[in-house]
Amino acid sequence: MRKLDRYIIFDYWRTFLFVCLALSMIAMVIDYSEKVEEFIDEPLLTNHEIIFDYYLNFVLWINGLLWPLFALIAVVFFTSRLANNSEIISIFNAGVSFNRMMRPYLIAGGTIALLHFIGNHYVLPRGNKIKLDFEHAYVWKESDKGKTRDIHMFLGPGEKAFVRYYRKKDTTLVDFRLERFEGNQMKWLLKARSVEWKGEPDHWLIRGYEIREFDGMKETLINGEGKTIDTTLNLHPSDFVRYTNQKEMLTTPQLMQFIVKERERGLTNTRMYQIELYRRSADPVSILILTIIGMAVAARKVRGGMGLHLALGIVLSAVFIFLSRLSITFATSEGMPALLGVWLPNIIFAGVAFILVRRAQK
Repeated sequence: MRKLDRYIIFDYWRTFLFVCLALSMIAMVIDYSEKVEEFIDEPLLTNHEIIFDYYLNFVLWINGLLWPLFALIAVVFFTSRLANNSEIISIFNAGVSFNRMMRPYLIAGGTIALLHFIGNHYVLPRGNKIKLDFEHAYVWKESDKGKTRDIHMFLGPGEKAFVRYYRKKDTTLVDFRLERFEGNQMKWLLKARSVEWKGEPDHWLIRGYEIREFDGMKETLINGEGKTIDTTLNLHPSDFVRYTNQKEMLTTPQLMQFIVKERERGLTNTRMYQIELYRRSADPVSILILTIIGMAVAARKVRGGMGLHLALGIVLSAVFIFLSRLSITFATSEGMPALLGVWLPNIIFAGVAFILVRRAQK
C-alpha cells in the first residue's frame, strides 16, 4: 500500500465518520422533538433509560439504515475537495490511472461494507430489540399488529390448531380446537372453551374441554366440562402478537428459524421477513456501488465546485432511496420476487456506476 492509498483511505474514513456524527445528531434532535411529550408523560421513565436504552441504540439503528448514503456523501465531499485543490489532476499527471486510483476507495468502502454486513446480521438486531422494546413500552403502546381472530396453524406434523379469539390482556385462547391426523383421517380432536398461558416452557391450562377419539367408525367421547388439563402445547403468546418492526429485532439465524417455523405452521405470509433477510446482505454491497459512483462524479473539477458535487450527491441519494422503496413496495405486494425487489436498486446503480466510470475523467 503506497502513501497515496493511505492518504485516500484515511481521508475517506475521517469524512465518513464526520458525516455519520453530524447526521446522527440531527436525527436525534428531530426524533427527540417528536417524542419528548411521551417521555414527559411517563413518570417512571429515567434519563438513563432514555439515553442508554433508547438513544444509544437509535444511533446504531439510523446508521445501519443510512450507511450507504452516508458513504456516498462522504466520498463526494472529500473527492470534490481533492478535485478543487487540483490533487486529482496531479495524481493523473503522476501516471496513476483512474482504475488504479479506485483501489483505495474500494478498500476503504469495502471495510465499511464488511462492518455493515456484520452489524446488519448480528449486532444491530440486538440493539434494535432494546430500542423497540423501549418504544413499545413508552411510545407505541398499541403498536402490535398480530392476528387475534380465526387463526389456523400447524403445531407439528399432523397436528393442527384453531383459535377463535386470542385475548391479549390475559394471554388466553378462547374457543380452542386441536386436531390430530394420520394421513387424511382425523384420529383425535380436542375442543376447549378456553386455554390459559401459565408460563415457560409452553405451559398451558385447558378449561372446559371435550375430547373425541376416532378408530374407524368407532368414536370415544371424553367430557371434561368443569375440569382442567395442565399440559404443554407447541404454542407461545408471541405467536399471536406481531410488532410492526419485529423483523428488525431478530438476528439473521433467528430470522431464518422464524421463517422456517412460520412456513411449517402453514403461515405463509413471510415475505416481509424474507425482504429483511435479503436487505441485510444487499445494503453493504450498496456501499461499494455508491462509493464508485461518488468517486466518478466528484473526481472531475467543475466550475460549480464542491457545492455542485454535493447537490448531485444528494440527488443521487434521493433517487436511490426512492428506487429502493418503490422496488420493496412491489416485492411486498408480490408484484416481483422478493430477492429481485431488494437487489434491483443495486443492479440499476451498478449499471450507472459502470457508465460513469467509463466516462469519467481519465
